Amino acid sequence: MTDAPRKPSLRNRLMRHVLVPLAVTWLVGSALVVGIASYFAQQALDRSLLDDAYLVASHVRIGPDDAGTLDLSLSAQEMSTVLFDQSESLYFAVLSPTGNLLAGHAGLRPDQFGSAVKPQFAAMEYQGRMLRTVTIRRQQPGDFYVVMAQTTASRDRLLQRLFTFSIVPQLLLLVLLAAWLQHAIEDDLTPLADLEEAVGQRDARDLTPVPVTATTRDVQRLGQAINALLGRIAYSVQAQREFSGNVAHELRTPLAGIRALADYGLRQNDPQVWREQLQGIAQSQERASHLVDQLLALALADEAHQNLEKTAVPLDVLVGDAVLRYLPKADAAGVDLGAKGIDHAVVVQGNAALIEGILNNLIDNALRYGRAMDGESHITVSLEQTYQNVTLSVIDNGAGVPPDKLKQISQRWVQGAAGEALKAGLGLGLAIVNTYAKLLGARVALKPVQPQGLCVSVVFEKQPHL
Repeated sequence: MTDAPRKPSLRNRLMRHVLVPLAVTWLVGSALVVGIASYFAQQALDRSLLDDAYLVASHVRIGPDDAGTLDLSLSAQEMSTVLFDQSESLYFAVLSPTGNLLAGHAGLRPDQFGSAVKPQFAAMEYQGRMLRTVTIRRQQPGDFYVVMAQTTASRDRLLQRLFTFSIVPQLLLLVLLAAWLQHAIEDDLTPLADLEEAVGQRDARDLTPVPVTATTRDVQRLGQAINALLGRIAYSVQAQREFSGNVAHELRTPLAGIRALADYGLRQNDPQVWREQLQGIAQSQERASHLVDQLLALALADEAHQNLEKTAVPLDVLVGDAVLRYLPKADAAGVDLGAKGIDHAVVVQGNAALIEGILNNLIDNALRYGRAMDGESHITVSLEQTYQNVTLSVIDNGAGVPPDKLKQISQRWVQGAAGEALKAGLGLGLAIVNTYAKLLGARVALKPVQPQGLCVSVVFEKQPHL
């Protein structure tokens, strides 16, 4: 298996994504600055050169011999004044339409002769020097061309100074900006590196929140997301540990009882003893199955804690179905099971499966532990609704629970039965009811019933539109 290509660091990517566009923008801006400066400098020099050409052309006259020849009426001193420049050398030539030199410097000729009247600017090499030239044509007092040329040393020096005093400082500023950006990005990414180190060094069994020192909101949210994930994993791991512990703890007794009953029966030869042992095995198996169902219900409740969908649930229908479902079991146990308050529609916002789990556990608990010691046993499933709440209650006339023990019987593995003191190691029904109620946003209330019995209520808040 080949190693995956090494990815660039976030710091280098950020530097590249910031500095490359910045450098390109700087280069384009600098080119524009130099181009614009060169254009306007050329315009100023061309204007000065054109003025000199017009000045020379204005001193061209018809010769005194009246033969139509043209003469330049500038003396040598005047011509020196026209051609004077402190930094550049000026050249001129006055030419006839056929290209004959009338005055000025020989060899200074335009690229082509034509009929154009507009000034023509060009560049040419003359006597080993690069010149900027302008050619104008005049037809009064006669037809002639004036070519004016100037060296470009001052223009080149001007552009060089512009580059030196403009581009170089900008380049230095760009280098300083890159150094500052590198330092700032490293500072901003330090909390991210610390978070990476903290997560990388964390033991797999350590699911406590990771300390986050965030200088930016993004790193803070990343740290919060990691800690939230660790919290969800810790919750799931804890639920799995509790489930495993619950299974191991609670199934050990019935399984051991089944094994003991089977061993005892196998050592006997009396069929009646076999029958008694098989009945005991069946009862232990029923208890073990019931515990497994309750343990799975708690595990599913822990899973439902992560994502639960709520819909409008017809509570009166669920209560009626649950009572009908448990009637055979109640009749077999000699318990009068009934319901009230289901004549009218009662709708709550919740989850039908969880509400059915609440009903099943409350009725099953009442059938198991809420039967009267003397006289007829009654269990009533009641629905009451007010403007704000809907109350689902399961009421029995059993031995009840002492008021100071009501809070304890909602805990896992605690049961109150037939007036006995609370004992550990039994009972998950009310713990499941409590868990389901919390998931549904409801609350559980327990209160004793006079003269005897227990009322377990689940109170749902009514939604405004229900």
